[in-house]
Amino acid sequence: MKKEIKYEEAVKELEDIVRQMESDSLDIDIMSERLKRAQELITICKSKLTKTDEKIRKILDKK
Repeated sequence: MKKEIKYEEAVKELEDIVRQMESDSLDIDIMSERLKRAQELITICKSKLTKTDEKIRKILDKK
């Protein structure tokens, strides 16, 4: 079972991927894998942000 990644960890990993791509240090096969991982991380981040936004809106609506 995979451990759920925290938002901050996902962002840091995305930043690392971007740095690697900008430095041209990846061969094409590894770059493809890193792009797939980046897509997964972006999905995770968007989901966490959406859930947090919904929670905040519910709290604010109760006031």
